Amino acid sequence: MYCGRQHHPEHGLIHVLGYQNTAVSLAVGPNAMLLHLPTRHLTPEHFLPVGHSDDVLQRMVDAVRPVDVSADGIDWMGWEPTPSVRVFEHDVYTVLLADDPTQIPTALWRVPSYRRPEIDPELLSFYAEHFPDHTIALCCFSNTDARRAKPLLLWYEPLDPDRLTVPALDSHTGGTPDLDAPVPVDHWVLFASDEAPDGWGEPVEYPTGMRERLRAFLPARVVGRRFDEDQDLPNGDFTVSHADLLACDGDLDRVERLRPTGERCALPVM
Repeated sequence: MYCGRQHHPEHGLIHVLGYQNTAVSLAVGPNAMLLHLPTRHLTPEHFLPVGHSDDVLQRMVDAVRPVDVSADGIDWMGWEPTPSVRVFEHDVYTVLLADDPTQIPTALWRVPSYRRPEIDPELLSFYAEHFPDHTIALCCFSNTDARRAKPLLLWYEPLDPDRLTVPALDSHTGGTPDLDAPVPVDHWVLFASDEAPDGWGEPVEYPTGMRERLRAFLPARVVGRRFDEDQDLPNGDFTVSHADLLACDGDLDRVERLRPTGERCALPVM
């Protein structure tokens, strides 16, 4: 997971989110991942096609700790709006964007049947209650295709420009997240800012053939931390203030866990 803060020459002060996971099929048939994004305005045009640069997040991980993992991928395609939910294709994903997640069931019929999951209405009500100002992205896929996915990469005007947050609220049952139980984690969490001082973070090596439009949204240097399977954390997102991010020396000890209640919890020191 990646979140970067930057001043884009066309869009001004924005955050850029990157999200990629390794899917493990626990069942056959349709599935989905649900991401709550801290912005009031998100359209398909905010999603960035990575093209052949499908290892962009892996290169950020390599910058902070080399590992031998590669990604595979997909390209963004067209979209069609509905009155309250926007629906568009991203190869292995059919993505539904909604300001009000309780409206998502009205648009599920537009998802191909082999990707169309059954969504618990209580789950959508949970997100509507706890994240009323967020845009919800429901990314539907078939478990048989999940391992082919490229990273999701998108930019947006954040609700709070001075706080960088990546969605990590955990629930794999299809029901509402259990906010009282700690959850296991297995994440690389990466952050960047174009206001970082000289020598901050680690340089990222991008391929020479990367398209300039994509490169304009990517950081020159990143900091990152691995949260591994040996840790159980409070259920919530990863977050850090911009000031704390600039002040860190690469260890990211100031990253916190942001719960849907608004409470922030300190994380174990490495």
